[in-house]
Amino acid sequence: MPHSPSTDVKAFFDKDTYTVTYVIADKETNICAIIDSVLDYDQASGRTSTTSADEVISYINENGYTCEWILETHVHADHLSAAPYLKSKIGGKSAIGENVKTVQSTFGPVFNAESDFAKDGSQFDHLFADEEKFNIGNLEGKILHTPGHTPACISYVIDGSCFVGDTMFMPDFGTARCDFPGGDASLLYDSMQRILSLPDDTILYMCHDYGPGGRDYAWVTSVKEQKENNIHLRGKSRDEYIEARTKRDAELSMPQLILPSVQVNMRAGDMPPVEDNEMTYIKIPIDAL
Repeated sequence: MPHSPSTDVKAFFDKDTYTVTYVIADKETNICAIIDSVLDYDQASGRTSTTSADEVISYINENGYTCEWILETHVHADHLSAAPYLKSKIGGKSAIGENVKTVQSTFGPVFNAESDFAKDGSQFDHLFADEEKFNIGNLEGKILHTPGHTPACISYVIDGSCFVGDTMFMPDFGTARCDFPGGDASLLYDSMQRILSLPDDTILYMCHDYGPGGRDYAWVTSVKEQKENNIHLRGKSRDEYIEARTKRDAELSMPQLILPSVQVNMRAGDMPPVEDNEMTYIKIPIDAL
């Protein structure tokens, strides 16, 4: 299903984390949303920078767009969100799926979060419910709750497209892992079937790509292509997929940035609170994951 002429989608690929950030805009109203932003983070030094976010801001300003939403598909485990920085520069409401509360309740104790750390999602401006509808200017969006990779994963269906987060990757790379706390291969299979029940010509936008086999990075596919070619789904029953996904997950190491990412992203991109020496710290729990 092609975009309407008034829809503009721009992708920004961060090669350090293999993450794709999107700006989707309604050109009739010049209203836009940002999906899955990246705050640059150097793990060795603990330093952050805003090069990736500034590129997004420049694009929005150059096109005269107004940012209405800063959207997350889930609490990412491989990069830090730039939502607070973006909000401070160009406005917009931060939003995520309402099941972020489950992630906060799971990981708050892992990081021994401060006693007043809220586990109700209130760090975000809006929590989306399954099937909820929203607007980006004149564009209508709908939420699909698509858990499995995490309990809080959602996909955004907007104007003939679906931004799938980490449910699946390009057909030659397969599908998301399900071994993080709260992950579930059976739920992920059902979530992907929900996405693949959309019309065959629905455009699917991936959140990551890793260029398997040395091919050029790519992040746009379709429901039809995923049905026919996804290496983890093609020719497999539900039970066969669950068995294969579980076996594969047992072989994977943790993402390099999972510990800094989750404790920041569960706070809607804010850093942990400043301590009595006026510094903030990323905690590294030992033998916890």
